[in-house]
Amino acid sequence: MPRPFPTRQIHLDFHTSIHIGDVGKNWDADAFAQTMQAAHVTSVTVFAKCHHGMMYTNTKHASRHPGLKPGLDLCGEQVEALQRVGIRAPIYLSVQCDEFAANTHPEWICRNPDGTPVGQKLLQKPFPFFQWQILDMASDYQDYLADQTAEVLKTYKPVDGLFFDMCWDQPSASHARIRAMVKAGFNPDSEDDRNRFAHDLALGYMKRYHGMVQKSAKAATVYFNSRPLANLAEEIPYLAQVEIEALPTGGWGYMYFPKNVRFARTFGKPYLGMTARFHKSWGDFGGLKPYAALEYETAQMLAHGAHCSIGDQLHPRGTLDKATYELIGKAYGRVAEREPWCLGATPVTDIGLFQVPAAGNSQQVSGSDEGATRVLTQLKQQFDVVTTTTDLKPYRLLILPDCIRVDAALAKRLDAFLAKGGSILATGTSGLSPDGSTLEWKTLGLKPEGMSPYQYTFLRFGDGLEAGVPDSNHVLYERTVRALPTGGSTGQGRIVEPYFDRTWDHFSSHCQTPDDKVSKYPIATLRKAGKGQIAWISFAAFAAVANHGSWLYRQLIANVLKGLLPEPVLRVCAPTTTEATVMRQAKEGRTIVHLLQYCPERRTKELDLVEDIVPLHNVGVDLALAKAPKQVYLAPTKQTLPFHYEAGRCTVNVPVVTGHEMIVFA
Repeated sequence: MPRPFPTRQIHLDFHTSIHIGDVGKNWDADAFAQTMQAAHVTSVTVFAKCHHGMMYTNTKHASRHPGLKPGLDLCGEQVEALQRVGIRAPIYLSVQCDEFAANTHPEWICRNPDGTPVGQKLLQKPFPFFQWQILDMASDYQDYLADQTAEVLKTYKPVDGLFFDMCWDQPSASHARIRAMVKAGFNPDSEDDRNRFAHDLALGYMKRYHGMVQKSAKAATVYFNSRPLANLAEEIPYLAQVEIEALPTGGWGYMYFPKNVRFARTFGKPYLGMTARFHKSWGDFGGLKPYAALEYETAQMLAHGAHCSIGDQLHPRGTLDKATYELIGKAYGRVAEREPWCLGATPVTDIGLFQVPAAGNSQQVSGSDEGATRVLTQLKQQFDVVTTTTDLKPYRLLILPDCIRVDAALAKRLDAFLAKGGSILATGTSGLSPDGSTLEWKTLGLKPEGMSPYQYTFLRFGDGLEAGVPDSNHVLYERTVRALPTGGSTGQGRIVEPYFDRTWDHFSSHCQTPDDKVSKYPIATLRKAGKGQIAWISFAAFAAVANHGSWLYRQLIANVLKGLLPEPVLRVCAPTTTEATVMRQAKEGRTIVHLLQYCPERRTKELDLVEDIVPLHNVGVDLALAKAPKQVYLAPTKQTLPFHYEAGRCTVNVPVVTGHEMIVFA
């Protein structure tokens, strides 16, 4: 029977150049294991092979790191030392990044259509320098990696797990790839075919390596990293867990994890967030983030029901940094104290937020996704991210943000959802053709006339949309869809149009042309549909939030949501910076509200940083519960709080929120 998935993991990078000659010189197995134990770690991903293509085992293969201490099986000794003290030790293998294989077999390198190698040019003089070289899985390299995998599985049988990294869909025009594409019936001259074959190829090697691991060790976990999470529905059979790599300062930002965790948790597999101890990104030796940031990132994982993973990189000599593990130990000690109220908890949600289809191999959050995550988080709404195949029964409200195409199959599902009393919010061209000229989902109740000829228009709030909005014409920086309500829909507010659009020879003042006249086009529409309601906002409201940050766009969405979801599961009287989630431990019969008050601040041109934890006082929480709780208390201190229960809602005042508070309704 598989062991429970570990809750406090270290992802221990070890990408070590062949030009470093003292690898493992100061290795001490006991010190290594004791350091991990003291830091409350329950699992460590250790390295068999890194991006340099170097092996850290006692393999007889030429890829064994030339600087590795003679006779030292660094990978094996790490595994043995960790398992000896009850810490799990899955093993890492780099897939498409392998400098050794690329240099010894240049015919295995991925090629662009013009014949140049795929990769990022970091240096042009004195010659182009690529990092990293990318290997073609259609070449004999796939068998080469299979041999390395088989050796690891045999040497350390039974392995706790394998972690395959750098596994994105990589198009290529190498000779090997062209031969494979032609054999499979694809056209190498077509970019679409190159992309589709790259995806099929990735699924093929994932299935192959997953099968190898399962045949060797049935209880072992398998994970393929660097995959677009949007592909989870197709790829989940090959994954034992979902690891959301989201180092905020490493290019992911602080929106990537909260958006994607709400999708990953819908697949029924263990899921965890992966941050790192680095100030910037991976391999930032000597870069140590503030404790407040690491507390925030791990607290955010707990608040979403995720397990925790913190990345580090082992020094080439095999020593762990003392300060790093004091930092990690402090964060993981805090996590361990709170786990009894987190393990087995499942999210309580009202809203299913449809996911904007990813472009190509992108794993980053789109503008609409980011804006929706920001708005709904700031409004303390409880939501999952869903797709066209997700079971919609658990949700009371669905949101189609900005540009969701509604085909006949999805329209049928949405209509059934409305018929049973659910509500739907669509924005922008969702349910319309991309140019806004054609109504593709008739239930919206619109007569579209295409996109506005004006880039900038103005919002005149009214007809129920004006709550909390100053009485003015407010600029809209995104282009609207011109559409009139029909079929029982009613318009809300009005679009105000400018004198003219600004061009190089036809302009006024410094920015957009001023507002001129109120148009006949509404800001939003609302109609009854079945037993439910459907609302539409005439522009890409969520992308507008992400692109421009105007609080007025958030207020517009809040006012529309109030009509569609008047009794949300949670209300919190707190600033927009406060995050709130609702989790339920059914077995224990308790509901836990997580409140997080940390404020990432843009302190450099590119980095959002967290250094301070500023207490927030007297936070009101109002939670929908089927029956009155016997007690309400804070975890882990078990300090009881007075509460009031009436008409299916429980209200309580939290005296102080210091970073992260857990309010338990039991």
